[in-house]
Amino acid sequence: MSDPLSTTLAALADPTRRAILARLSTGEASVNELAEPFDMTLAAVSKHIKVLENAGLVTRGKQAQYRPCRLDAAPMREVAGYLETYRKFWERNLDQLDAYLARLQTPASDSKN
Repeated sequence: MSDPLSTTLAALADPTRRAILARLSTGEASVNELAEPFDMTLAAVSKHIKVLENAGLVTRGKQAQYRPCRLDAAPMREVAGYLETYRKFWERNLDQLDAYLARLQTPASDSKN
């Protein structure tokens, strides 16, 4: 995948990676700390973090031996912009459904003749 939006969406497609991002939204963490809630090897968690890094969603610090992971949510702006178009689409459809349902609930004036 060469475009940033596809890379970001691919990274967000995995529930483990989304959980890692959720954890990082509360503050930086080491790989060991990020791995704690998962029933997988440290190497597997590291691979997930690498995918997030490649998408630009995670950065790693360089403090001697401690290399904490940090969330960088900037790539999600493009995802939000992409989804905004579809949100407007669904809102229009829901508004049309609301209007239709309101018409169904209003008694027809000519049905009393």
